[in-house]
Amino acid sequence: MGPSGGPPLQLSLSANSVAVGQDGKPASVTVTLTRPAGDTNSVSVTASNVPSGVKTQIQSPGTGNTGTVTFAAETPGAPSAGAYSVTINGTEGATTATANLSLVIAVVATVKSTVNGSAGLNGRLSIFMSTSFQPTQTDYQFFTTNPGATATLEDLHPQHIRLQPKRGGTPEKADQSWDFSILDAVLNPVIGVADKSPELQLATAPGWMADSNGHLEVGHFQDFAEYSADVVRYYNTTTGFIDSGGNTHVHSTSKVTPVTWWGIFNEPNANGLSAADYVHLYNVVVPAMLEAVPAMPLKFVAVELADFGNQPETYMPTFVSGVAAQVDAVATHLYSTCNQQDSDEKLLGTIPGFVTDVNYIYSQLRSSEANSQLATVPVWVTENNVDADFATSDGTSACNPGRPFVTDQRGTSAFFAAWRPYVFSQLAQAGVGALYQWDFDGDMQFGEVSVATGKTYLSYWVDYYLERYFSLCPQGAAACSGAPPSILNLANTETASVEAMATENPDGSVVVMIADHAAEAPSDNNGPGAPRTVIVDVSALQPFASGTLLTIDATTDPANGPTSVPITPAPRLTITLNGYGVAFLEFKP
Repeated sequence: MGPSGGPPLQLSLSANSVAVGQDGKPASVTVTLTRPAGDTNSVSVTASNVPSGVKTQIQSPGTGNTGTVTFAAETPGAPSAGAYSVTINGTEGATTATANLSLVIAVVATVKSTVNGSAGLNGRLSIFMSTSFQPTQTDYQFFTTNPGATATLEDLHPQHIRLQPKRGGTPEKADQSWDFSILDAVLNPVIGVADKSPELQLATAPGWMADSNGHLEVGHFQDFAEYSADVVRYYNTTTGFIDSGGNTHVHSTSKVTPVTWWGIFNEPNANGLSAADYVHLYNVVVPAMLEAVPAMPLKFVAVELADFGNQPETYMPTFVSGVAAQVDAVATHLYSTCNQQDSDEKLLGTIPGFVTDVNYIYSQLRSSEANSQLATVPVWVTENNVDADFATSDGTSACNPGRPFVTDQRGTSAFFAAWRPYVFSQLAQAGVGALYQWDFDGDMQFGEVSVATGKTYLSYWVDYYLERYFSLCPQGAAACSGAPPSILNLANTETASVEAMATENPDGSVVVMIADHAAEAPSDNNGPGAPRTVIVDVSALQPFASGTLLTIDATTDPANGPTSVPITPAPRLTITLNGYGVAFLEFKP
């Protein structure tokens, strides 16, 4: 019997979009018909514009009013993650009704119940988070002008905060006089927060030891060793030291916390020292510092490499074969670019190379037959940020001569909320022992807080929650207790656009991190990122009693940070990041 009048055939869907996982699990949408009065003809449903790699199974309404369309990705052969516009058609003779559907191909992150024994340190996280300062004549008053900054720093729970005094911050001057005021203005507040154990890097030589390019001369290595020993005496004894002019220098008598961690020179490969020169320097300086206060154990961070090109291959074999002095950590500096004009995709593409370099450094340390102390030495990344470029005195780019310097705001934009978690996950699983932000008080390229106002950038909250969810010391304690988190095996269907990592704590709680690092367009530079939907499969784990979701992205308020929301645990949970960003899911038994 045909229709007797009324509105024409209409078709509606139970949802405007449907998420289909790349793992082949089906997902369906219900089709509902609104027919003209008296219409009992058969209606068939079809789907058009379905992307290649997706199978459809259709149950047409026939003479009824409802049907279903089921989608499943082929495995292998699933389409790339993203949203595809599909049309659902209902045909009755010569009449067709349509509805638009967004078919979202979702990345699937399947968390296993087993520990990945090859990741981290024998399957456990071995990494701590930290940050840095560069005491100079331009910003040494930061804590004075921003009195709340010590609390902001404390809340990060950083360990072994790194201080790199340069220019006016170097305590011995070119005329061989001494002035610790700039360095102390930063070190004194820093040594009172977090683990109260900063790393003081003897970054550069006093001017009188340097050549016309500002590089430490080989003939002054012993002088640099004596300078370093005097700095140790200043911070770690009540008597200090007497300089060549007969003046006594003693640190504040109210300070009772010594400086035990020391970095030996900054980026020697970028500051005029060959690998052989650096080994010579290190072997002279470290014993002199140890002899300065024999009763006090000191710790030393070596190399502090400017990692570009093939620098690990150039430096590490010589260092490993020649170092004779104590080594407690080997450090490298990792930046994705020194050119603000590089695209987002190019910057993100450098991260696998970070892992390659770290693995090479570890292979060198562990292969040394002549120096067994190096086999257990951790690799620290003591500088890390998006862009290493900076302005010269005339406002031009240090890395690109003749080009005006432009601040790369990707260091504090939503791009960072994808980039840094991606870096963290890759380096943590490679066994890196520390990841440092460069630097704490800076501009929108480098800072976690504004050097001018002390207000937090988005980057602060990214590091804040990486430390909260994955730290070896989740409460910021100086002495950690309990076992570090285990790194769980995880299968990720699309690593090209999404980074995923899962850890399990000793109390049975699990944290899953999802970072969307998909660029919207290949030419994007500080773009918004492309949306990604991710299905998190935790069905292999025990049932959980509660869960929370915390997201950091372009909508996050840099002043106040993100807010976690409760979620109901389920075997498969679907989350969507609407561009560059990171999501943390925490499940508790």
